[in-house]
Amino acid sequence: MPLVCLGISHHEAPAEVRERHAFPSERMAEALVALRDYDTVHEAAMLSTCNRLEIYANITDVALGVRQLKEFLVNFRHSDLPYDLEPYLYTLVETEAIVHVMRVATGLDSMLIGEAEILGQVKEAYYQAQRARSLGKTLHRLFRDAINAGKNARSSTAIGHESVSIATVAVTLAKHHVGPLDGKNIVLVGAGKMGRTAAKRLKLEGAQGLLVVNRSYDRARELVADLGIGQAVPLPSLRDALSSADIVITSTGATHFVLTEPLIADAMRGRGKRPLFLVDIAVPRDVDPAVVRIPGVILTDIDRLTEKVDVTLEHRQTAIPMVEAIIDLHVAQFEQWYRSRVTLPVVASLAQKAEALRAAELVRLFARCPELDKRQRTLVIGLSLRIVSKLLHPAISSLRDAATADPEESVARARLIDEIFALSKAAVALENPPSD
Repeated sequence: MPLVCLGISHHEAPAEVRERHAFPSERMAEALVALRDYDTVHEAAMLSTCNRLEIYANITDVALGVRQLKEFLVNFRHSDLPYDLEPYLYTLVETEAIVHVMRVATGLDSMLIGEAEILGQVKEAYYQAQRARSLGKTLHRLFRDAINAGKNARSSTAIGHESVSIATVAVTLAKHHVGPLDGKNIVLVGAGKMGRTAAKRLKLEGAQGLLVVNRSYDRARELVADLGIGQAVPLPSLRDALSSADIVITSTGATHFVLTEPLIADAMRGRGKRPLFLVDIAVPRDVDPAVVRIPGVILTDIDRLTEKVDVTLEHRQTAIPMVEAIIDLHVAQFEQWYRSRVTLPVVASLAQKAEALRAAELVRLFARCPELDKRQRTLVIGLSLRIVSKLLHPAISSLRDAATADPEESVARARLIDEIFALSKAAVALENPPSD
């Protein structure tokens, strides 16, 4: 049953397309359940980040399955799209999909190579799919292996060195535009993961005049307490906070514009010629792009960050070959398991039948030889186990080797073993490969 990945990412799709298809975490379970309603989809997981939306699926038919996944993207939450989605989509099948999820988890496919957040986002996708019960054996194994590849890459190479993320680049860009942050008035809108990362970087860069605005005032106060600097501000006071700001960094989970053109225009009154620098690192975007029409307002968003900031990542660049080697290893291990799945029912049936015969013969032997003491019985049991293991090992190894080298040959060998040993359950399984 083929593995596919259908996605939209920063490589091809602009922010306005990605934000329209972003899935908030609270809707992920609903989306995964809806995906399972399509008859070709047997397993599904979704990865939704600032820079990508990807669906990983185990499907019965590639052409029909991909068509249904595209229908899902267009129809779920959208009655009509004002653009053709097709040019922004990519489809990866089998090995391409396997390699891709490993590259994503290790940070090689990120906007900023080796970004810190992506591994946690892959883990969250895996967790959400588990909660929605949309995983089977194949995607469960794939995501587990991808997460392990990401962990190995970060612990064994320099791909995670130099703490750089979208949030830290946002702070670097702000510093580039307004100079040293000490003495500047900075407003941080949003106290989630990205907001916290930005806040920590702001503190490292010497910021003191920090106002944290969040929908939950308690969460803003908690962030300020953790930082040891700044002040929490309730959301209704956002306009007043903006009126005194030099820099605004925003990253909320809102599905609408938080910083609208009228709000920014109102905040700019009475400031004279003092500019306001806005950095929007949210997807969907928090800032209405129309604010650039207001004199003195400078806006940059997540798509422009890497274009405008010279981020030195030499250590990460040198780590790429080592990370690719780690990916190759994990891909090879997964594919060996993936290709051998068709033989698993035969192997299991053969082992079960051998064990049943062994156990039955031991019962008969011990009934006929009641004089055997405990030690003698243990020796006989051990001998029987070794004989069965040595007899089965060549057949099982032959099946697994063939599965890795030639899946069609492995099926032929499995059918032969099934016929020789009369493994009727395995025969049924061969005609109906595992759907997980």
